[in-house]
Amino acid sequence: MKLDVIKLDGGKAGSIDLDEALFGLEPRADILHRVVRWQRAKAQAGTHSVLGKSDVSYSTKKIYRQKGTGGARHGSKKAPIFRHGGVYKGPTPRSHAHDLPKKFRALGLRHALSAKAKAGELIIVDTLAMAEAKTAFLAKTAKELGWKRVLIIDGAEVNENFVKAARNIETIDVLPSMGANVYDILRRDQLVITKAGIEALEARLK
Repeated sequence: MKLDVIKLDGGKAGSIDLDEALFGLEPRADILHRVVRWQRAKAQAGTHSVLGKSDVSYSTKKIYRQKGTGGARHGSKKAPIFRHGGVYKGPTPRSHAHDLPKKFRALGLRHALSAKAKAGELIIVDTLAMAEAKTAFLAKTAKELGWKRVLIIDGAEVNENFVKAARNIETIDVLPSMGANVYDILRRDQLVITKAGIEALEARLK
């Protein structure tokens, strides 16, 4: 698969051959769904907590005598059936993460890249090098290039000036190649990858 390479100023910078094993697959929604679900579950805080019967602050004295009242038998007022009593089998802090094989996660990333390529939402940029960290300049450039909600993936390290310039632009996310993931790729309208990013992804996923 061949794609044109552009510069940040919109000019052409030749073309690049993309690996079919990364960008030429037929995207499968079931694979993408499983990987995204794994990512979101791992990111979930799991700090939900309630007070159980042994946690609420009440006296443990029997609230009234066992027999002769005509009412039901009760002991502590901490019981879940009473107002302000403990919660029965409520949520406790735990991890929501579940296992997903490393090979399957890599396959999901390949399918995400292929999905963007097939939809025509993949853009290859020569380099992200900027002389100065100017947010206004980058915002104007993104508008001229038609970038609306984009994820930009660079090589092992991202140009520092570019990161600073993109920091205050809500519609631009920037990641190094090792940070590339299925959820962030799919949630943005366009995927922009540098030539260094392509090389790094090919080395990572082969």
